[in-house]
Amino acid sequence: MAVKKSTRLRVIPLGGLGEIGKNITAFESEKDIILVDCGISFPEDDMPGIDAVIPDFTYLINNRDKVRAMFLTHGHEDHIGALPYLLKSINIPVYGTKFTIALVDRKLQEFNMADKVHLEVVNFGDIVIKGDFIVEFIRTNHSIADASALAITTPAGLVLHTGDFKVDYTPIDNEPIDLMRMAELGEHGVLMLMADSTNAERKGFTMSEKTVGATFDDLFSKITGRIIVATFSSNIHRVQQIIDSSKKFGRKCAVCGRSMVNIVEVACTLGYMEHTEDVLISLDDIGNYDPSEIVIITTGSQGEPMSALTRMASATHNQIEITPSDTVIISASPIPGNEKSIAKMTDELFKRGANVIYKALVDVHVSGHACEEELKLIQSIVKPRYFLPVHGEYRHLIKHGDIAKKLGMPAENIFILGNGNVLEFENADTPIRMEQVEAGNVLVDGLGVGDVGNIVLRDRRHLATDGLIIVVMATSSSTGKLLSGPDVISRGFVYMRESEDMISNIREVAYEAFNKNEDGGPRRRHDWNSKKGIVRDAIHSYVYEKTKRNPMILPIIVEINPDAHGYDEESLIAFDEE
Repeated sequence: MAVKKSTRLRVIPLGGLGEIGKNITAFESEKDIILVDCGISFPEDDMPGIDAVIPDFTYLINNRDKVRAMFLTHGHEDHIGALPYLLKSINIPVYGTKFTIALVDRKLQEFNMADKVHLEVVNFGDIVIKGDFIVEFIRTNHSIADASALAITTPAGLVLHTGDFKVDYTPIDNEPIDLMRMAELGEHGVLMLMADSTNAERKGFTMSEKTVGATFDDLFSKITGRIIVATFSSNIHRVQQIIDSSKKFGRKCAVCGRSMVNIVEVACTLGYMEHTEDVLISLDDIGNYDPSEIVIITTGSQGEPMSALTRMASATHNQIEITPSDTVIISASPIPGNEKSIAKMTDELFKRGANVIYKALVDVHVSGHACEEELKLIQSIVKPRYFLPVHGEYRHLIKHGDIAKKLGMPAENIFILGNGNVLEFENADTPIRMEQVEAGNVLVDGLGVGDVGNIVLRDRRHLATDGLIIVVMATSSSTGKLLSGPDVISRGFVYMRESEDMISNIREVAYEAFNKNEDGGPRRRHDWNSKKGIVRDAIHSYVYEKTKRNPMILPIIVEINPDAHGYDEESLIAFDEE
């Protein structure tokens, strides 16, 4: 008797839902798992010292024997940035389009992993079979080259994952989104659509990228001084338009910022950029031209602290100094959370006399994400049975679900999930929400991955907002008497030279607290944790009463054996008192 093949499918978003960034989704059958994307997100304001946030890979590591491959929709950091961290634990092949794989290869080189991972370039229309899954790459448009949707044939049916996309009928590379293929899939039957929700709140259509080129032409024709354009380094179509406008108006282009230099180099090598030979020059050569002949293409459109444009604004860039004759064009929209840093950088540019042009003034940026009418178009031609909004904060997912309802989809067929939620199909008629698997944030701090948790972040926030008082005391290991100190050190609380009276009073409070219960017997005298707690509480009460502030208080007690060093205990006490 033949064994009936399982039609079980589990869709498990491990990141990217209820947030912008950190995108990763697992598709699991009875015996196989494939992954779509593996991105990072950037730290929030309440994560001091953190470099990046990556998904929690615990579920994948626990099921590593089932994981077959990684499929990438495009090369943005929120879709590829966490790959090195996953691939250190699970070595699987990675599939993506040419430009995407080139960016991944650069990233793996930075981690000394390029020779350890199998990277496979696919073309649009190619099909890859991995276990129970068949994956087809479909061309889309986005703010980066070679973006793709994925048509995933699963044991339960066809799932279409749009990736990040918009519908651009006049893209820079003249390769519009393949709506025809999506419609064909819709005619054959799509079990579930997973679609980008980032711009679900916005009415109408997203403007074509070519509209920015027309704006550049208009601006370049009027500006007489040096032009500095900040944009996302990955948006090579935007960079291409800057180069085209520069060539049209007789200017040379220099590229500034490490990520911008790297990506432009990759794009030129792979043939994704044109007309660069007589236009691109080295940043070192800009002094050989009049400022009116120069355009600088730079990173820093998000006000990142160490980016090239931020360093120009703060006069710390070693090659470029902002002058009143400069025009700075910020060709990007703020990523949520970056508004303050961008505003601060813009203010600094104005203070240096530059003319600053940004989206609120002129159309120097268009989004790479679909607005409401484009989302309706995809829903209408794909005609999915079920719908899972992805890639967006919670309100975006809800709004996208509402759009699907307007088009006639039953509310019970729309699933609003969070990271770690499991949507399971035993067959196409019975999708159910299952248990929560482990998912969340893993914090990257330098070379440390996951070793900074909530307690460490709490302490960092405490130090950042309230400062630190360190109290150092030396005691006799035999008698428990105080031999030296208390010495008080303040960092981020008060400046010691200007607050000598307070520091002196803290010293006295610590001294009295240390000697409290001195007759409690030898065990009590050497219970240093209790002593530290008494000192800490006494100092905290005094400081709060005087300042209404709560600095972190760190008592340090050092045991000394005077006899072992040939010292007399009473002499040490007398010396310290002097």
